[in-house]
Amino acid sequence: MKVYLSNYRDHWLSPYTILEKVIFWKEIDYDSTYTKKIVNVLSPISEAVKKVLDVVHPRINYVQVDKYDTWNMDSTLANIILPMLIQLKATKHGVPSAFAETGGEVWKLQQSFEFYETNEELQDKAMAEWDAVLDKMIFSFEHIVDKSDWEKEFCSGEFDSNIELGEPGWTGTYVCDYAAMEKVHEQIQEGLELFGKYYRNLWD
Repeated sequence: MKVYLSNYRDHWLSPYTILEKVIFWKEIDYDSTYTKKIVNVLSPISEAVKKVLDVVHPRINYVQVDKYDTWNMDSTLANIILPMLIQLKATKHGVPSAFAETGGEVWKLQQSFEFYETNEELQDKAMAEWDAVLDKMIFSFEHIVDKSDWEKEFCSGEFDSNIELGEPGWTGTYVCDYAAMEKVHEQIQEGLELFGKYYRNLWD
């Protein structure tokens, strides 16, 4: 697999920015008729420059999938998703709108920026709930990536072949707590279901 994704590119150059650079020696009156006339002249130029740069310098969005990537597709994707979830949790600036329920009906009805900022207790509570959901997702993908390692924690001993003694099968000191292992699998499934539920909310 080869993935090349560049940062988002914005080639828009505002007419006002051009005007500020050209007439740098004085303050611009943005409400004046003269300024508006110049902006109307510059706007088509800005649009044309943007279209040219969008074609010449587009965002890189290249993905090549090889046959071996789908042999264990769940494991392949987990190696990509896990570090992204960890980074999202560390750098996020908000919570999904569904978590507005944390603040009750008042928060739902008053979703202005000012209200949100002045109710830090509700904001912190919603953030903590979203963190808990992200932690469950991260738990799932960590265990998918390291499946062979975490399953060993529930097993001990060794197999001993007694075929030479005429006793078919395997014997020895090997034991495994399959019940405890199944609980972890249930936790993994819970995190995967949350990942699907909040997939469209995975933004920063």
